[in-house]
Amino acid sequence: MTPRELRADVPALADVDYFNYGAHGPSPRYVVEAADSFLESFEYDAPVRENPYQTAAEAIDDVRETVASFVGAAPEGIALTESTTAGINAIANAIDWEPGDVVVRTDLEHPAGILPWDRLKREGIEVRVVPTSGGRIDRDAFAEAVADARLVCFSALTWTHGTWLPVAELVDIAREAGTFTLVDAVQVPGQAPMDVTDWGADAVAAAGHKWLLGLWGGGFLHVDGDVVDALHPRSLGYRSVETPTADPYELAAGARRFEVGTANPAPHVALGEAITTIESIGVDRIRDRIHELAGRLADGVPEDRLLSPAEPESGLVTIDVDDPATTVDRLADEGIRLRDLPFPEAVRASVHAVNTEREVDRLIDALSAEW
Repeated sequence: MTPRELRADVPALADVDYFNYGAHGPSPRYVVEAADSFLESFEYDAPVRENPYQTAAEAIDDVRETVASFVGAAPEGIALTESTTAGINAIANAIDWEPGDVVVRTDLEHPAGILPWDRLKREGIEVRVVPTSGGRIDRDAFAEAVADARLVCFSALTWTHGTWLPVAELVDIAREAGTFTLVDAVQVPGQAPMDVTDWGADAVAAAGHKWLLGLWGGGFLHVDGDVVDALHPRSLGYRSVETPTADPYELAAGARRFEVGTANPAPHVALGEAITTIESIGVDRIRDRIHELAGRLADGVPEDRLLSPAEPESGLVTIDVDDPATTVDRLADEGIRLRDLPFPEAVRASVHAVNTEREVDRLIDALSAEW
């Protein structure tokens, strides 16, 4: 499959120039059809022909293997979640916090990487915020912040600037301090290769509804086997334990302890289909095409207006305009979809491999009125 062929299979892209994959990637027909087909079989046939709980478990385990292979993990290290936010909260709620414990994050995290720690502040947990500049982090400031921390949470690929943080290096710094590392990787799957083994983080949360073009509700969490036994989730159900009726219960081995109960498998069936689709094109090929198109966009933006690197590191290109919300509305009226950011106050174009040169040039022309 080629990016152009994939584009033709996404109904939402028929009449719009779409640049908002960093928020939501519209799905191709066969991703939606995979979920619909599963639901029809599950609701019409499984209740009377087989055990629906077994049907759901088998579907989930199949997707678990697909996700594990896609991110370089073992299946037992993968939990299927609703979202990146759910994965981050699952880790936050599985640690026995004590007053005086320290959590570290950066100043450019998504609310998913901010709100769980703000809640912990009410329980006496200190939250330290490492400042960044232009989407870059100072390693010395990071090392100082995590020196006595219980946990650090940071993004692999920043949603604000489209820059990569040096994940493996930061993990090594935190590990030397004995600090648990939790990585928000939601902007990575589908636009760049992702290998959690190379990163070495204790936990990595992500989802498939952005660059993978999957459905909402198809998230996943990787937890390293060396740390999982020290994590005791507060939310438990029959999928979280080895034997639901046992007293006392025994937590399920591996990351499955973070799966609770009767979650709808359909978004994860769609996630598996989305991964298969992206792999049929090739993640490296997609990454290279994204860089080509994002570079074309960056070349068309005045240097003083470009908040992302002049040579983009991803498909996320952030641009300074005087009134971001008004600009987004104006471009929407012209059939161009992108989004405004709360910080920095700017517009962000998410350029995917399914975009075209014509669309990028049209976006540049439309933005030229801003300067």
